[in-house]
Amino acid sequence: MQHLKIFIDLTRLNKPIGFMLLFWPCSWGLAYASNISQDTDLFIYYLILFFFGSVLMRSAGCIFNDIVDKDFDKKVKRTRKRPIAANRISVKHSFIYVAILCLLAFFILIQFNLFTIFLGMGSMFLAFTYPFMKRVTYWPQLFLGITFNWGIIMSWAAINNSISLEIIVLYLAAIFWTLGYDTIYGAQDMSDDEIIGVKSTSIKFKKNIKSFVLSCYLITSILILYVFKENLNFNIFSLFLIIFFASLILQIVKFNPIKSSSCLWSFKFNNISGLLLFISIFSTNI
Repeated sequence: MQHLKIFIDLTRLNKPIGFMLLFWPCSWGLAYASNISQDTDLFIYYLILFFFGSVLMRSAGCIFNDIVDKDFDKKVKRTRKRPIAANRISVKHSFIYVAILCLLAFFILIQFNLFTIFLGMGSMFLAFTYPFMKRVTYWPQLFLGITFNWGIIMSWAAINNSISLEIIVLYLAAIFWTLGYDTIYGAQDMSDDEIIGVKSTSIKFKKNIKSFVLSCYLITSILILYVFKENLNFNIFSLFLIIFFASLILQIVKFNPIKSSSCLWSFKFNNISGLLLFISIFSTNI
């Protein structure tokens, strides 16, 4: 039981917000592609595959991130009790877990077409480069957005075996969404991060952080409206799209960068935002 608890703490399986934020962009891409292909059975099958792939890759990413950040984590109040930082598990054993999780994710990946497999293998470079970004740039959240939303491209390619301008624009919209919500998340650790020398957009824009997040969400909204401009009407799609936009506004209203609980609430609310956009895009198939 002790080993299981350590594994769960390592992979953050007890904090599903992480793998859900990785999964929602995959679901958007699938729902959008399914609107064109009209293959419901394939959509459901791929949705399941991308869900489990998101869980596995997010779990592997968490462990690798903790390995890279073990010395930083010891100095931050929120992370000092993580298994590797607290010496509850060795780096060697942690790497074994990473390898197993990546192998399982690879078995899922090979269920798709060759183009998607190549895209998935390419994403590995992004996933294992991200933890180092906070050391060299104030924009690690942007790199996270590029990495975390790659599933939009993959899910579209899984059904259409191609890439379109529209899916690239939707990918860009998701990147700015991540840039916004991870800036909110990073606000929790600004004091500790400044002391230990870790960079983030939260620190870079700390004097105007709410305005920065608002700008990110505004860009996300404009790009989504561009992609789905032909679907705008008095319909279910538009209703849920409006609610999605309202959910982003609510986050900004509730977000208080000097209150950790407020940062966490606004960040976690993006699980609802992701679901709302999925329902909106999926409704175009009805």
